[in-house]
Amino acid sequence: MTFPLDVLASGAEVAAPRLIGATLESRLGGVITRGRIVETEAYLPEGDGASHSAVGETARNGAMFMEAGRAYVYLIYGIHLCFNVVTGAQGAGEAVLIRALEPLEGEDQMRARRGSKARARDLARGPGRLTRAMGITREHDRVELLGGGSLRLLDRSIDWSAEPLEVGPRVGITKSPDLPLRFRLRGSRWTS
Repeated sequence: MTFPLDVLASGAEVAAPRLIGATLESRLGGVITRGRIVETEAYLPEGDGASHSAVGETARNGAMFMEAGRAYVYLIYGIHLCFNVVTGAQGAGEAVLIRALEPLEGEDQMRARRGSKARARDLARGPGRLTRAMGITREHDRVELLGGGSLRLLDRSIDWSAEPLEVGPRVGITKSPDLPLRFRLRGSRWTS
């Protein structure tokens, strides 16, 4: 079942913890890979200096200002891609960074994309590894995630039950570093 649009439209602070346990699926070249989301970070439309939207809408961050349920994919440090789910109202400028996945299907393909020496735990642990494992490219920026396209965001399974979440500050940022907007599945070996 597709992830609920109303949760995404409620904003990044609401969506980020609720995305834990959801499934990200890629269908590329006839190959399906799936992973359970185990770590996220919220980036807010106001009062968040680390959010790309803090500078206003640009060519790079334009996807953040689209309607909820779109992908925002950007290059960081000139080498790594990061995948985000756009949240909130159109024009708001907010998103949730997906930091880590637990592989569910297509682990061999993930390993092929990441390199044969990648340990299972490291296949999609961290934003750059995640995008490589799932085959996500800049071409996926702005794609709709709640339809039947090459990237899909699926809701938690009915029988999914999680350990409590760990909540803390985001990592690798210098602006607004103390905001408690990083969510991790407690006890998951797949988190970064």
